Amino acid sequence: MPNIPPPFTAPYAPDDAELAAQLLPASHLSPPQEARVDRTATRLIEAIRKRDDRLGGVEDMLREFALSTKEGLALMVLAEALLRVPDARTADQFIEDKLGEGDFIHHETKSTAFLVNASAWALGLSARVIQPGETPDGTIGRLVKRLGAPAVRTATRQAMRLMGNHFVLGETIEQALERGRPRSGQKTRYSFDMLGEGARTAADARRYFDAYASAIETIGKAAGSHPLPDRPGISVKLSALHPRFEAISRNRVMGELVPQLLDLAQRAKAHDLNFTVDAEEADRLELSLDVIAATLADPSLSGWDGFGLAIQAYQKRASAVIDYVDALARKLMVRLVKGAYWDTEIKRAQERGLDGYPVFTRKAMTDLNYVACASKLLSLRPRIFPQFATHNALTVATVLELAQDGGGFEFQRLHGMGEALYEQLAKDHPDIAYRTYAPVGSHRDLLAYLVRRLLENGANSSFVAQAADYRVPVVALLQRPADAIVRPQAAAHPKIPLPGDLFAPERRNSRGVEFGARAALDRLLADVKAEATNLKPIADTTPGQANAAVTAARAGFAAWSRTPAATRAAALEQAAHLLESRSVHFIALLQAEGGKTLDDALSELREAADFCRYYAAQGRKLFGVDPAMPGPTGESNALAMRGRGAFVAISPWNFPLAIFLGQVTAALMAGNSVVAKPAEQTPRIAREAVALLHEAGIPRSALHLVTGDGRIGAVLTAHADIAGVVFTGSTEVARLINRTLAAKDGPIVPLIAETGGINAMIADATALPEQVADDVVTSAFRSAGQRCSALRLLFVQEDVADRMIEMIAGAARELRIGDPADVATHVGPVIDAEAKQRLDAHIARMKSEARLHFAGTAPEGCFVAPHIFELKDAGQLTEEVFGPILHVVRYRAENLNRVLQAIERSGYGLTLGVHSRIDDTIEAIIDRVQVGNIYVNRNMIGAVVGVQPFGGNGLSGTGPKAGGPHYLARFATEQTVTINTAAAGGNAALLAGEE
Repeated sequence: MPNIPPPFTAPYAPDDAELAAQLLPASHLSPPQEARVDRTATRLIEAIRKRDDRLGGVEDMLREFALSTKEGLALMVLAEALLRVPDARTADQFIEDKLGEGDFIHHETKSTAFLVNASAWALGLSARVIQPGETPDGTIGRLVKRLGAPAVRTATRQAMRLMGNHFVLGETIEQALERGRPRSGQKTRYSFDMLGEGARTAADARRYFDAYASAIETIGKAAGSHPLPDRPGISVKLSALHPRFEAISRNRVMGELVPQLLDLAQRAKAHDLNFTVDAEEADRLELSLDVIAATLADPSLSGWDGFGLAIQAYQKRASAVIDYVDALARKLMVRLVKGAYWDTEIKRAQERGLDGYPVFTRKAMTDLNYVACASKLLSLRPRIFPQFATHNALTVATVLELAQDGGGFEFQRLHGMGEALYEQLAKDHPDIAYRTYAPVGSHRDLLAYLVRRLLENGANSSFVAQAADYRVPVVALLQRPADAIVRPQAAAHPKIPLPGDLFAPERRNSRGVEFGARAALDRLLADVKAEATNLKPIADTTPGQANAAVTAARAGFAAWSRTPAATRAAALEQAAHLLESRSVHFIALLQAEGGKTLDDALSELREAADFCRYYAAQGRKLFGVDPAMPGPTGESNALAMRGRGAFVAISPWNFPLAIFLGQVTAALMAGNSVVAKPAEQTPRIAREAVALLHEAGIPRSALHLVTGDGRIGAVLTAHADIAGVVFTGSTEVARLINRTLAAKDGPIVPLIAETGGINAMIADATALPEQVADDVVTSAFRSAGQRCSALRLLFVQEDVADRMIEMIAGAARELRIGDPADVATHVGPVIDAEAKQRLDAHIARMKSEARLHFAGTAPEGCFVAPHIFELKDAGQLTEEVFGPILHVVRYRAENLNRVLQAIERSGYGLTLGVHSRIDDTIEAIIDRVQVGNIYVNRNMIGAVVGVQPFGGNGLSGTGPKAGGPHYLARFATEQTVTINTAAAGGNAALLAGEE
């Protein structure tokens, strides 16, 4: 067995101030050194600003179309999607939509660069043909009449291709090698990057592997006889070589990906190439290093100095990664980059409720860390060969000073960027080598890469953007990162709250666990495995006991309703605290009784805590103070909200903790007493939740639990003394409850119902197929499709349907179905044998009525594998199918209106997904359909409390939305109190007033 070192460990998201306290003291150079850095950096900046490139580069594009302008943003979106749109109609609509967002007609070009002028001219020509205020349909019709549409399409596509041609070295590796061949004796080094998104399917992974393998052979044959490091290289992405490159699939990744990477590395070694493993997102760092270490441990790679990896300086663990690489005790090439996914990392940490961020939130801290990491890498020469990837003149100058002319390193730049800087550097320091990181691939694949580069370098704080702006004085570009930070307490961005403080000061964000942090995941798994869960049967409540519970709740209402709102809110906040402190226990119970996978169980626990805190915060505002109403002088008018009485809460089995607690805590916060009946399949979770609420301060007289099937629910809803019902479940049962309440002779009481839906998603030709595949698979198959919001019906534009369906089916094939206690499981069981029987019957019917695109294989037990069926017409799906079954319908672009009609005819209106880059299309869909929750260019499950209030219309529910600002009011009555304050003989307040 190869000798694999211990796994990499480091705190995932350490405190910014603590890191700054370590970095700041070591950041200052001596005055003579700082002076030399200033001179070098100034010379490089002046070279950037003096350059008049007839072709142009990213700097010229940013100068012309800054991302702070509408034109810049429109151009970015247009570049990202246009070349993948196959049909003329959608392309025309997309072009019109984006050109209408910016003022390209009156745009005065500032650049002399051909690339910029040609693009601006083409876009301006197109914008003139499309007149402002014209609708897409009308415009396209008139354009065709005067031969305008082809001209628009051709001009705009040509502008995009012109941009793409400049930033890609070649569409094939052969073209790239020819274009990158040294001219007139110039020294060149290249690292070729094969463009494309990460693999979603096994076929994707095979295609990328073959592309890498072929490129290595082609590069190797043309590499010449120079020794390393003066040889070309190739960069590979691990996520392109495996469709489930994720921490929870570690065992599978190690078994399948390591042999693939080793194979490629052996091929690269045979030609003595530089072979660099690119950096991934923070949650894949530990897994990436595991794969790299296992690959390097193979004896076949000994004696080769070309293996390398990229390290991101914006990651707080960058220095620890360098230490780990050093501990591998072999020669390596290390590319130091600043990082390109900062916005994604910030969002992910906030969504996951982490204690902190894995990346720095201030750019100056990234720059500071980059220099510290550069210094460490330089100190590890010659075993480590540092490769400094940067377009920042100050960073280049600082690295040069730190290197002290010692050699044994190189700089790197992106093809199409940084030419002026590195041309000047080569003149001033001909002995310093630099390598060009060159994308290779089709223009369609390139444009997503280009947009990322534009975002990375086009931000107002970016050196590239500032260097291109002559209004920014050179001295401002020379400010040291340490001088921008000054003190450790200022290391974190003041406007980016910690994930836990995302909703402050109103409430805390629920706390999550990062599965990409091995220590945290292993600790959670061990604790859950050790947790004892009591699954002994619970006796059903009898009808007599159910009636008694209502009577008792009615008796307990008065005292609870008079309890101050602040006290009620404090009890709910204490419940949230207890939930999080006992998270392991509830996760284990959710897995054992509810069949939840680990990520689903954690998400549900967080949602339950969010409900407690959100309703506490809302309750303080609604019930804590009786707002004064406007009116005439001499009287006071106040509007108070009060509880209604004894509420019945009937919750489902698919969210046995979150929805159960959401219903109960809302009713309690509004001042009601509650009789809670959970689903018959999950009574133990409810019992534990009720016990926790009692412990948190909810009186036993105010909260009562009854268990049993639908017959017990019928007893409760028929009771004369109930003041309302909150229900989540099927539309059929909601109708029965509604009829029961309407048939009673007593007070008319509210029914708050959230039911299901035939939830649809629409994907047009501008949508990114990989993003659609990710979101469809998540929306349709996560939680075994047992979510109210889950995707049931996918409409795909026929021009791209074959490719999208193939990718979705391939991604579904990679899902692991099985024991939810296994962290690697993606799809767990359905709730019971009855549910499985219904789903199996539907699958059997669909196999005879529809086209089968994918049928997974399920193990024995209550498991139903994901299935994908293509329908001829949406009308074939007449009811909600509550499981991992996706139905697909193709549509023609001109028939989008029919798609919307089909959605409306279903009568449901819970969730809808839209994947499109055309804003007019998105806005038209939103304006047209009566759907409770619409999700654009993302998945359509996992509504967050207080962020995406959840609930539907029509057959999907009554409203108001759970987790929203209007929810609590439905549980309350309103009381207006008017007092004649002048009744004692006059209006003293008015008489005492001054003029």
